[in-house]
Order: sequence, then structure tokens, then C-alpha cells
Amino acid sequence: MIFVTVGTHEQPFNRLIEYMDKWAEKNEEEVIIQTGFSNYEPQSAKWSRLFSFQQMNANMDKARIVITHGGPSSFIAPLQKGKVPIVVPRRKEFDEHVNDHQLTFCRMISERMKSIILVEDEKNLGEIIQNYDQIVGKMKVGSSSNNDKFIEGFEENIKELVNR
Repeated sequence: MIFVTVGTHEQPFNRLIEYMDKWAEKNEEEVIIQTGFSNYEPQSAKWSRLFSFQQMNANMDKARIVITHGGPSSFIAPLQKGKVPIVVPRRKEFDEHVNDHQLTFCRMISERMKSIILVEDEKNLGEIIQNYDQIVGKMKVGSSSNNDKFIEGFEENIKELVNR
């Protein structure tokens, strides 16, 4: 199962939801999407606007792959469960957020910590999903090292962003 979460930001993230719904239509793997305030309603994937905290955790536990937007709490949660998330940052150019801070921050995390799979263009998601196990295998991250690595660098990355 693939679990997709776009968080609770009030701007729609239809780009990711629509892509994953169309992916679900063509593939047999179950896709569950938390759509938040998006206005696209999936036709092939299971979905809900919001899930309780407990259901979000259950979905992440059950998921083979977790795909998130670029909000830190959304991609930290699967990392804490020993899963490498695929992260698709919201973008200002698509009116998904007020600026590109998610993209900037996720690039930094991807380059420095190498603990997430950053996807800047959703059109690459299908290939990433298909090759997910091989990509994660090459990353050489485990649940404890993933958490330790993330925690060690998180504060440094925040400080650098704040001081820009």
C-alpha cells in the first residue's frame, strides 16, 4: 500500500493528488490519500480529507511507501518509523504554498542528510515508485541511523535557513 499525505495547509495540492490517483488507476497497489484542502477528488485511490492522528500512524505503519509534501512533520513521521519517505514539496508556482520554502528545505535535507527521496517534478514519481526498493537500498539508511542522522542535522539546517 502507498500512503500519500499533503498535510493541512489551506492551499490545494491537486498536482500530487491527481498524479497519484491516475497512478492508482493504472496499477494494482492500493493507494490511500489524505487530501487536506485540495479540491481534486480521487476516483481510483481511497481518500479522506483528514485522518485522525491514530489513523495517520496506522496508514504509515501499513504502507510500503509513504509519499508526503515537504512539511517537516509529515516527512519526519515516516523516518521515525524507519521508512524512507518520498517527498514532493509544495511549490509557489502552482499556488500550492506562499513561497518555495518547502523546496529549499527539502533540497537541503536531501543533499546533506540523504534520508529522504526528493521529487521536484511529480512526473518522475512513477519511476521512483517502481524503483523504490533499489533507491532505498543504495541510500544505506536504517531506522536508528536514519533518526540519529536526521536529529543531528535538523537543528543545523533550521539555523542556516533562519540566518539567510
